[in-house]
Amino acid sequence: MRARIVVVEDEPDLRDAVAEYLGASGYDVATAESAAAARTLLETQSFHLAILDIAMPGEDGLSFGRWLRSKTPIGIIYATAAGTALDRIVGLELGADDYIVKPYELREVLARVRSVLRRVPQPAEPQAAKPETGTGRRMSFGAFHADLDGRLVTGANGAVVDMAKSEFDVLEVFLTRANRLLTRAAISEAIGFVEDPESSRAVDIRIMRLRKKIEADPANPKFLRTVRGEGYIFSLPAGDGN
Repeated sequence: MRARIVVVEDEPDLRDAVAEYLGASGYDVATAESAAAARTLLETQSFHLAILDIAMPGEDGLSFGRWLRSKTPIGIIYATAAGTALDRIVGLELGADDYIVKPYELREVLARVRSVLRRVPQPAEPQAAKPETGTGRRMSFGAFHADLDGRLVTGANGAVVDMAKSEFDVLEVFLTRANRLLTRAAISEAIGFVEDPESSRAVDIRIMRLRKKIEADPANPKFLRTVRGEGYIFSLPAGDGN
């Protein structure tokens, strides 16, 4: 199946250029000039990934991305103006999978699209969110159960833990490398980032969000511990795991 991408950008020349380039690279691309127009598209279409301009008239990209993430399992790449680091950090905290700084090269857009799509579940296969009995990679830690193939985490009472794709990506890295010290560079590489100061900050943000969902006391984590000056380690007690 060809991946479906929606480009939400208020600059028509840039919007058309990105759509044409991604279309020529083998993707099905739709465009919208505003968040309102994108909402209309989403009434009849589903997408694997959205490229959202942050600074748009009307509803901004951050607000729209927050709504979008609450409605559908979709990858999100924010486009932000050069020098607006705050927007990038806020975007990552809201669950974005990546960001790109304007002005950007179309080849860079393509590279980031490919990286995010490798980590995004396919919306055409909703059954993947429900683990089948006796199949799939399953791991337990404390009161939590993770189905790595179904990309689903449940808690003590079987309640599904609401987790963004970027958070699950990090959790999967730790669960499959439990009780091993992982540097930020190793984590970045495992989830498809290029290691740089911004990627390190992105990893830290994802870990912070993840702790809030799996730790009884995020300030004193039981599972996902910081090794000062080294990185992180996911402590999986004896008896937990597969």
